Parts: sequence; C-alpha cells; structure tokens
Amino acid sequence: MVVVLVSCLEHCPMSPLPEYRPQKLSLGTLETEILEIIWDFGQATVKQIHDHILADPERELAYASVTTVLNRLTKKGWLKCSKNNKAFTWEPLMSREQAKALQAYEQLQQFLAISNPDMVASFADSLDASSLERLEAIANRLQAIRRQRGTP
Repeated sequence: MVVVLVSCLEHCPMSPLPEYRPQKLSLGTLETEILEIIWDFGQATVKQIHDHILADPERELAYASVTTVLNRLTKKGWLKCSKNNKAFTWEPLMSREQAKALQAYEQLQQFLAISNPDMVASFADSLDASSLERLEAIANRLQAIRRQRGTP
C-alpha cells in the first residue's frame, strides 16, 4: 500500500484536495469501468456506454445493468444526470485527477489511522531505493510547505 500511495502522490498534481467529495468513495469494478468511460467521453448516455463496452466481442452486459450502475454512481455522488431531448446524459462531478488525489488522500488517512510508527518503519525497510527516494522527496516537500505556513 505504501508503494501505491507513493506512486500516486508522486504522479498526482500537487494541488489542493477538491472541495467537492462524493458521498461514497468506494467503487466496484463495473462502476469504475463506467466512470472511466465517462471521463474519457466527458459525458455519455446509457447507449454510448453500453455500445462502448459491447465493442469488445468478449463482453456481455445488459443495457439495464448500465442504467443501474449509472444511477448508483449518481447516488454515490460521482455523477450528475441531465435530460437532453429524449435521452439522459451523465457527466462526472469531478475530474479523474481530482478523484485520484482524493482516493490517495483517503488511503493515506486509513493507513495512518491503523498504523503505528514501528509498522510504518517496517514498510519503509521493505521499499526499494527508488521508492525510498520518492518518499524522501515527498517528506521534503511537506517540510517546505510547513515552513511556508510557519508550522513546525
């Protein structure tokens, strides 16, 4: 988990966390796939998403299943739905980058909540040199931010 967090923190832009947060961050496999499709398209209808998934000849998915997942993502706070002519269109309430930053932040919070310093140190001992260098770079950035804010 530490390597995943280091990698995400390193590759996510160093911008503040988004003010908007979905009610539920956890996503299932199909929810994630459909959200990724909508991020790629910018906005999409059920038909567009369904057709995109079925473009893979190995896949089978009912049209109603796509609708169910879209409604679930809307209730979780990831999407908003609007009616254009006769079709409903879904669009994301946050960018892919904002979502990655928020998910990395939540993972880090969970990790720190259950970890003690000895456990964190044991994870750090198992990291390769490249990961340790990235962790040190992140720690240095955090120290610089603290100095700018005037906090210890």
